[in-house]
Amino acid sequence: MTATPRIVATIEARMTSSRLPGKVLMEAAGKPMLQHMIERLQRVPSLDGVVVATTVNATDDPVVELAERLGVGYFRGSEADVLMRVLDAARAHNIDVIVETTGDCPLIDPALVEICVQGYLQAGVDYVSNVLERTYPIGMDTQVFATDILADVARRTDDPDDHEHVSLYIYRHPEIYTLKNMPGPPELTRPELGLTLDTPEDFELLRAVFEALCPGDPGFGLADILHLLDTDPSLADINAHIRRKHV
Repeated sequence: MTATPRIVATIEARMTSSRLPGKVLMEAAGKPMLQHMIERLQRVPSLDGVVVATTVNATDDPVVELAERLGVGYFRGSEADVLMRVLDAARAHNIDVIVETTGDCPLIDPALVEICVQGYLQAGVDYVSNVLERTYPIGMDTQVFATDILADVARRTDDPDDHEHVSLYIYRHPEIYTLKNMPGPPELTRPELGLTLDTPEDFELLRAVFEALCPGDPGFGLADILHLLDTDPSLADINAHIRRKHV
């Protein structure tokens, strides 16, 4: 790694989601969800850029068109081998430290991403995230590791699960890699709350949040979201019944 590492967020995004096809370009408050996510990540002070890691499928041409319109980097790779898609994206864009995110987290809080990045830079470990032990709501998920570590993973495993879930091998092998979790404070601890974009109900909730909070402050954070949901509990009820997929 260079003396001053190039730290970039990668967003895994594609149009062919099984539960909600086209979700990354569904609109709220006048913008596609992926654009909201890109703009929120651009507010993270320690990031040197954002790269959208999408697929070579023609169905993902609109994802590339959005990245080009917004002036952010992109990379097209395998749909199934997400690990290699992210690793190749990092190599193509000269990324030293990957801040791994997924396109179903458009409400991601820039401040929480920054906490993970700083935790990584200060702890001297191989992997930092806020999901090893979940405290924040689903949808704030951030993982930080060096491109060299991901390259090491790619050399060690051919397991399809490891290649579908980019950092799975890292946190399942603490005997190989050093890990650190960044838990949330009590006031932001709501691990059962789904703020991710996976179903039509999720979209209804996230659209309501963006349309309520964006006009006043486009850079709103998790505390603002939780205040909104506590003020109007009917919002959180929209997707409370959804069963989440687990790795």
